Amino acid sequence: MSSLVSRASTRLRGSRPSWLSPKVARTEILAGLVVALALIPEAISFSIIAGVDPSVGLFASFTMAVVISIVGGRSAMISAATGAIALVVAPLTREHGLNYLIATVILGGLFQIVLGSLGVARLMRFIPRSVMVGFVNALAILIFMAQVPELIDVPWPVYPLFAAGLVLMVLFPKLTKVIPAPLVSIVALTALTIAAGIAVPTVGDKGALPSSLPALGVPDVPFTFGTLGLLAPYALAFALVGLMESLMTAKLVDDITDTHSNKTREAIGQGVANIVTGFFGGMGGCAMIGQTMINVKTAGARTRLSTFLAGTFLMVLCIAFGPLVSQIPMAALVAVMVLVAFGTFDWHSVAPATLKRMPAGEIIVMVVTVAVVVATGNLAIGVVVGSITAMVIFARRVAHLVEVDGVVGPDGTQIVYTVTGELFFASSNDLVYQFDYATDPDKIVIDLTDAHIWDASTVAALDAITTKYGSRGKTVEIVGLNKHSARMHGRLSGELTGGH
Repeated sequence: MSSLVSRASTRLRGSRPSWLSPKVARTEILAGLVVALALIPEAISFSIIAGVDPSVGLFASFTMAVVISIVGGRSAMISAATGAIALVVAPLTREHGLNYLIATVILGGLFQIVLGSLGVARLMRFIPRSVMVGFVNALAILIFMAQVPELIDVPWPVYPLFAAGLVLMVLFPKLTKVIPAPLVSIVALTALTIAAGIAVPTVGDKGALPSSLPALGVPDVPFTFGTLGLLAPYALAFALVGLMESLMTAKLVDDITDTHSNKTREAIGQGVANIVTGFFGGMGGCAMIGQTMINVKTAGARTRLSTFLAGTFLMVLCIAFGPLVSQIPMAALVAVMVLVAFGTFDWHSVAPATLKRMPAGEIIVMVVTVAVVVATGNLAIGVVVGSITAMVIFARRVAHLVEVDGVVGPDGTQIVYTVTGELFFASSNDLVYQFDYATDPDKIVIDLTDAHIWDASTVAALDAITTKYGSRGKTVEIVGLNKHSARMHGRLSGELTGGH
């Protein structure tokens, strides 16, 4: 009996959430507090970009973080109002107002659920490593660039405060890691500026903080096909950008924590979170890369508790401690984000030793991804362009690996062409020109034992070769087809040029 009780107790301890451990809980709580402090000025800034009141962005950050902590597929990742989403919805808000924005957020969330259910997350496997490295480096640059305006045309005390914040965050972990260094830095610099009466830009200068919780409501828009036609393009762009940033961030956190996340659940969870956010009057959002790096890399959070508390603390800080939070100097938060940017950048990827060994194509893809992201300010566009660039480079590289060798038979009546390599649109286009139609014998054998047919372009190329020989009264026999190639060739041969 006692052994049964012991085993049951062991099973219960094993199934208990890790955040119930006092040590883990302390880490998650402090991480959530740091992230909440860093979310406030960012959410206000993105609200301004989207053309809405600061409370709309803060409500979005609250609901997104709380809901995604429950329904998301990646633990410890922070979702909130983001700049990419703000840029997508800004034109609609300017033209039609807040209610149309809210309706777009809800429709975008529905699109995300549909895309997630259709398996859009599986497309992540087609994003090359060089694009991922470019994505990481680009987001580090964007995080840094977003802080630069806070250091231009500001009172001179901002600079020593900023430097002191960096020094504190670098040196404090050498003393203890029990309390996150960013939290220590923010509290210390805030206390100093208040006690000494130092006049510097503060969080309160970004906009007024909300004084109450968001209220549930339905957007006041006409429920017509005309409205749907107006909102659908924005909602689809909203959904795609949000999913792209969220899934890329999830993959980045996977690599940092050496754990696996459920990307399909994350995609659907983003949709659910955005629908809830819309009904509570928020501007929508997605995974927030900078704050996620604070949570995971800087503060060491690993569970959903930190994400939940980040959203919860955000509202508590705004409603209960609004006057105090408003006095946090922006220099303290800028120092945190600059250190995050520095730690996020993959310095190994640009080391001279690495660049010497890296294939030129990989470097080009990385540079293109970074350049497009920095130029557009949109991580999703950079990832798409980088991936397309990688595909083009790969196709060109593989196209040159196809070889054609011809050997004339002993009696001179036939020639056997051996084709080696992967045959697809890029390589098969040149295949037609690898044969000597005029001087070859009357019997031509094309041996594809060491080749593979991937697409209709290759079948069309083989048909063209057969036709060219046929016009000269010569016969062509294709041999050595593997099962997949034989099936494709048998189904398409003779059907791609109007029956000829």
